[in-house]
Amino acid sequence: MGKETGAFRIFFTGVGGQGTLLATRLVGEAALEAGIPVLMSEVHGMAQRGGVVESSVALGSATSPMIADGEADIVMAFEPLEAARALTKCNPKTVVVTGTTPIPPFAVIIGQALYPDLDSLYATVEPQVGSFIRVDADALARSVGAQRSSNVVMIGVLAGLGILPLSKTCFEQALKLIIPQRLLEPNQRAFEAGYRLGSERS
Repeated sequence: MGKETGAFRIFFTGVGGQGTLLATRLVGEAALEAGIPVLMSEVHGMAQRGGVVESSVALGSATSPMIADGEADIVMAFEPLEAARALTKCNPKTVVVTGTTPIPPFAVIIGQALYPDLDSLYATVEPQVGSFIRVDADALARSVGAQRSSNVVMIGVLAGLGILPLSKTCFEQALKLIIPQRLLEPNQRAFEAGYRLGSERS
């Protein structure tokens, strides 16, 4: 894509408690490790209330971290409904990586709305983007004894896809710099599990 010298825009979306901010920081730190200019937006949304959380990272020559409609090169959606809601950021070449565990919004919980059928939701997203990758990040995290690290699994998948100008080593160093030492080992396992899956899907 020639993104090493151009701009590369990644849009993150999820709900509060899924670790969207940490995932954003990991990508930003990995870019710094690679010596690539990086801009990160603040997280927007009700992060402490289970509300929608959005953030973005722009690598390379971008002059703003904000991502306009249709400008995202990659969408990292930690929840499937949020992947559908992020379609406005996508274009026919966008790579969308989504978690597959639904987290019902408040309107669904109180019975005022229904959560969409997942197959129908996926069928809405997939034809409109360049690549649509579904990841059962929760199950993968559990399988390596890192139940609370599904967000790091997702970053591992992103790294393994090989579409960013960032090496695996850059991500590994970012983990060491950001994750507290007492939590590092399970998060390293989560990253490796995701990286293997991403490599298989690349």
